[in-house]
Amino acid sequence: MKIVDGLKWRYAVKRFDSTRKLTKDQIDYLKEAINFIPSSYGLQPYKVLEIESVEIREKLREAAYGQPQLTEAAHIFVFANFTDYNTDKVDAFIKLTSETNNISEENSNGYRDMLNGIISSMTPEQISTWNSKQAYIALGALLSAAAEQQIDAAAMEGFDKAKFDEILGLKEKGLTSVCIGAVGYRSPEDQNQFLKKVRKPMDQLFEKIG
Repeated sequence: MKIVDGLKWRYAVKRFDSTRKLTKDQIDYLKEAINFIPSSYGLQPYKVLEIESVEIREKLREAAYGQPQLTEAAHIFVFANFTDYNTDKVDAFIKLTSETNNISEENSNGYRDMLNGIISSMTPEQISTWNSKQAYIALGALLSAAAEQQIDAAAMEGFDKAKFDEILGLKEKGLTSVCIGAVGYRSPEDQNQFLKKVRKPMDQLFEKIG
């Protein structure tokens, strides 16, 4: 399915069919889409957690105000951004870049210095906000890839982030939860699938300047 057709087809699933699962190939495809979507400077300053434990899902559902997607979806991705981004992470990124492109790390010293300069100019709050924005781009990749493959999905923000962080042990890892991507197959009982998609007319959404 073409991506635009897939986006027209999809909707924010509220109830999943818990009896239907995704194949490993389907999950791997979605993960590749997440991995290859752009991020600022290519840093990917986040982690994507796959939640499989039924017990943990139940706890997360409670922390998400009882939203059933947490336990009904075939697969749950929790996007968590790094609350800090320091020189060690920049060094790891430069090392990976050098290994991937078979170039000397010394040739990237200027880029390393630029990244460290940008990061050192920001407060911890600004860094965390910047990193969380990158996580949302990754979530968009998941939703788009799922739509293209006719896999149902729901983007979720309505949850107690502090409780999520506690349940998943994120603080100790320097992470904080940002958003959730639930994927699987819609339940026949989900009435939202029968509603028409509401979007602004194109001439209201887009405006040409100049």
